Amino acid sequence: MGRPGVDFPGLGVGLVILRQSRILLYKRMRPPEAGYWNIVGGKVDHMEPAEEAARREAEEETGLTIGRIERIGMTEQIIDADRQHWISILYLARDVDGEPQLTEPDKLSDFGWFPLTDLPEPLSAFTKAAIAALPPAEPAQLSARSAAS
Repeated sequence: MGRPGVDFPGLGVGLVILRQSRILLYKRMRPPEAGYWNIVGGKVDHMEPAEEAARREAEEETGLTIGRIERIGMTEQIIDADRQHWISILYLARDVDGEPQLTEPDKLSDFGWFPLTDLPEPLSAFTKAAIAALPPAEPAQLSARSAAS
């Protein structure tokens, strides 16, 4: 059948998790974009609604309990260096409970909460696209709150 994203375009999801004016990012250990800071996400399983996939992936990767999420856009990533092609639906979550953990140490090496005005490098193209898709008021509100703290 082949592998999604490698043998044919894959369908994925990404979830921007915001808390107290900060975005949660994890550092990837595997392609695509190994070594880059990334929002949480992954592939959509067959017959799984994309919103449920976003919640599932986020809860698996972070250990957080994800409440209400909202769709903020889509992105297509063709990563020549990794020979991968993904089309992903992007979501935003502000309603999260718990503290993030490193629950998949074979896939992710580090994590942290970062203000949008002070993001770590290198930042994945997927994450840049997700940040660009945030509602217009969100980056301005986060920047203003970050400057005030």
